[in-house]
Amino acid sequence: MNFQRLLPALATACACALLSACATTGVLSQAPVAAYRDAIELSGHLLVNFEKDGKPDTISVKFTWSQTPGAVDASLLSPLGQTVAMIKVTPQAATLTQGEKAPRVAKDIDTLTAQTLGWPLPVSGMRDWLQGYATGAGGKRFAASPATNRVTTADGWNLTFVSWQDDQAAQPVPKRIDAERAANAAGGALVLRIVLDRQG
Repeated sequence: MNFQRLLPALATACACALLSACATTGVLSQAPVAAYRDAIELSGHLLVNFEKDGKPDTISVKFTWSQTPGAVDASLLSPLGQTVAMIKVTPQAATLTQGEKAPRVAKDIDTLTAQTLGWPLPVSGMRDWLQGYATGAGGKRFAASPATNRVTTADGWNLTFVSWQDDQAAQPVPKRIDAERAANAAGGALVLRIVLDRQG
């Protein structure tokens, strides 16, 4: 057998096999996220890196999220399952309750959570983000996909849809979302890592 003649053919076959493997396993789905739903119920984990009194701080909480067209109800829970805060947001006001304390009310949840928790919870943005949507810097509606997963929002958040429940699904659903905002007049720099539980 003439191995010198076989070597080029083998090299070509190996190269083709490698290219074929890359083509089938390395390509992310181009499909946009599942259609937006007006009413959803989600749960997950939230890691927050923020600045408090000029110093960096970090908090990790579990959360539940119930959303309808007119309201958001969210609970923040410690890693051991104890309720840290209960939040209700409507077009009229935001209400936050901690333990046995009297509920606190403000016009917007960012101000309310910044005052009580030390960092703002961007509920208005998360209404879209948790489903893979956002309003881009130019005011255009953004729908993420595994292949197009970054956007800067109209209110200055840099979003990355890092991973998906199934990135090959016909209509993928977000699993992890990273949101970063630089320091501004409203407060210091803020980084959120949102990890969603698999939904049924």
